[in-house]
Amino acid sequence: QLQLVESGGGAVQPGGSLRLSCAASGFTLNYYAVGWFRQAPGKAREGVSCISSSDNSTYYTDSVKGRFTISRDNAKNTVYLQMNSLKPEDTAVYYCAAETSLLFRECALTRTYNYWGQGTQVTVSS
Repeated sequence: QLQLVESGGGAVQPGGSLRLSCAASGFTLNYYAVGWFRQAPGKAREGVSCISSSDNSTYYTDSVKGRFTISRDNAKNTVYLQMNSLKPEDTAVYYCAAETSLLFRECALTRTYNYWGQGTQVTVSS
């Protein structure tokens, strides 16, 4: 059974940091492109960052560039999202998703992915 499990969410003050983890079971994650998405209350789910399976190319949405970093640890079958300089507008449920074959230019689109985790809450507030 293919499963993705996110962890690492929590409540932090503005300017703080969190590292989200997306751990895979039942499949080898390094053969999959992985995307991080977030969904705030009343808003559509949006693509935040993604990493390719072929050469670990990365993508970041403009609002997180320079603050977030996506990375892989193949030995742990896990993808991470390091989030620094967090802002209140980063508050959302964060999801990871995986797919074997995709056009990397579409890696931030929800319709690209078949495998999703359950989400982890990130709250940035003073």
